[in-house]
Amino acid sequence: MAREPEIFRAYSFDKWLFIATIVLIVFGLIMVFSSSVILASEKYNQAFHFLFNQAIGAALGLIGIFFMLSIKKPFYQSPHVIYGMLAFSGALLSVCLAMPAIEKTNRWIQISGIRFQPSEIAKLSLILFLADHLSRKQGRISELKSLAFPLGVLFFLILLIIREPDYGTAILIFGIGTAMLYLGGVKFRYFIYLGGVSAALFGFYLFQASYRLQRILAFLSPTKDPLGSGFQIIQSKLAVGAGGLLGVSLGESTQKLFFLPCAHTDYIYAIIGEELGLLGTLSILILFCIILWRGILISLRAPDTFCRLVAAGLTLAILGQALLNISIVLGLGPPTGLPLPLISFGRSSLICTLLSIGILLHISQRKESTRARI
Repeated sequence: MAREPEIFRAYSFDKWLFIATIVLIVFGLIMVFSSSVILASEKYNQAFHFLFNQAIGAALGLIGIFFMLSIKKPFYQSPHVIYGMLAFSGALLSVCLAMPAIEKTNRWIQISGIRFQPSEIAKLSLILFLADHLSRKQGRISELKSLAFPLGVLFFLILLIIREPDYGTAILIFGIGTAMLYLGGVKFRYFIYLGGVSAALFGFYLFQASYRLQRILAFLSPTKDPLGSGFQIIQSKLAVGAGGLLGVSLGESTQKLFFLPCAHTDYIYAIIGEELGLLGTLSILILFCIILWRGILISLRAPDTFCRLVAAGLTLAILGQALLNISIVLGLGPPTGLPLPLISFGRSSLICTLLSIGILLHISQRKESTRARI
């Protein structure tokens, strides 16, 4: 398919998106240190352990963003890059299953003490792949032969991730893929079949592991087992409620004193609520709303179908994960193990999220030419 004419304006990127991203990174670094300093001192005898590692991830991600902003050629639109990333992420996910278990899961590849979570790059590669396939098959995507390949890729990645096991990320990837297929023009009747197949798949793995059922039961009634399966949900709500309007002040959280598990990762939003109160939690929500706003505008103004779908997919991925994490912290959903993008500790998540934002910012520099609109 011929590329549409466009104009590239270097460093004319979306300033609102860039500023919101920087503020969230700084916010994240502060809260990672605050929520992990005691754990880091106890476990590693180094108070700055988690902050240092998060700062490395932030630096690498920002280098990726500035690299994206400095180049004119959209290499992420090359089929060689897209299919190479897809194959690479699939291979890494397969290798994960053969790696020694870390914390009773096979989610990471560890080399020389450095961990990387391939499911993070799988999200990015899936979005690029679906955008490429859907843009190339415009008008024919609802034909079964055009739809079979992307569905096969989607369920292949889901199966690899769910067997790690990482049920939450598998659900998130399914949601991203479904949303992109809808935006790409797939007819509604296919989603009925897709929903049936996915319900059977996720239902099978839900009942296969008893701890997943326990999480759902704990979400529905956490007080039935307050010292067991309901402990994390109760402690998270206590942390958020203790903060009130302005919080107990930065660094003064009591829940991070080994009361709330995963305080610096999955439940960092609860520590924000305790230390900075409603003002802090609303500030985070506003910043993510800015990302949603600018991401939608970038998608609407993108120069071609591929970029429109990529911008929409990346925006939905970031916001979808953020909303899932926040809803879990507030007790509105069962625990899934998803980090809060740009805030929670985790280099893999931070780097891949920043690379996604780098692509969004690069797309914002690309404008449809006047000649293309005439």
